[in-house]
Amino acid sequence: MNFQDFLEYVPKLMDVALPASEAHFKMAPLERIESLKNLNLETKNPKTAAVMMLFYPKNGKTHLVLIVRNSYQGVHSAQIAFPGGKYEPRDQIFENTALRETYEEIGIHPDSIEIKKAFTRLYIQPSNFMVYPFLGICKEEIVFVPDSNEVADIIELPLSVFLGDDIIVSVTISTSYADNIEVPAFKIEEHIVWGATAMMLSELKEVLKKVF
Repeated sequence: MNFQDFLEYVPKLMDVALPASEAHFKMAPLERIESLKNLNLETKNPKTAAVMMLFYPKNGKTHLVLIVRNSYQGVHSAQIAFPGGKYEPRDQIFENTALRETYEEIGIHPDSIEIKKAFTRLYIQPSNFMVYPFLGICKEEIVFVPDSNEVADIIELPLSVFLGDDIIVSVTISTSYADNIEVPAFKIEEHIVWGATAMMLSELKEVLKKVF
């Protein structure tokens, strides 16, 4: 989709009701849905984080950026994610967390990003994080400066590809809590995106399709 056309639709996004867990559960592993439905956050005391769902122009077309995290000792090693990270008290609000982490991870200055909409928070059980996603827009072409300590690669996903039906697949994987389970996922180039990021992508996709 042409980026200027996309910008004309952005005000309509503000009025779209969020499908929340209805969209999240479409891309959640079956083994996780019941636990999420019966979640008691008072007993979890989760840490908090925020991520940026950032749209921007590339060659005049609308793109969404994702990152490939570096391999490390942790439950999110080498996974596909939105730019983002842990809330720090100096951030004051979660929007600032998303902006700061996007700058630290891929080099996009906060002044270049307009946050347009907060999406439904999502609890990530394996790491005990509550994540707050935000839709942001950068109106200029981006020169990414990835932090080599955190980011192994950058994925530039065209909006036209994201909105297509054939991007959603079913794959068999081993996770931190089960071996060889079938999960819904997004197939983006050679990458398989599942779990929390897929669940957030699901809500984002449903909101966009209501407008487009």
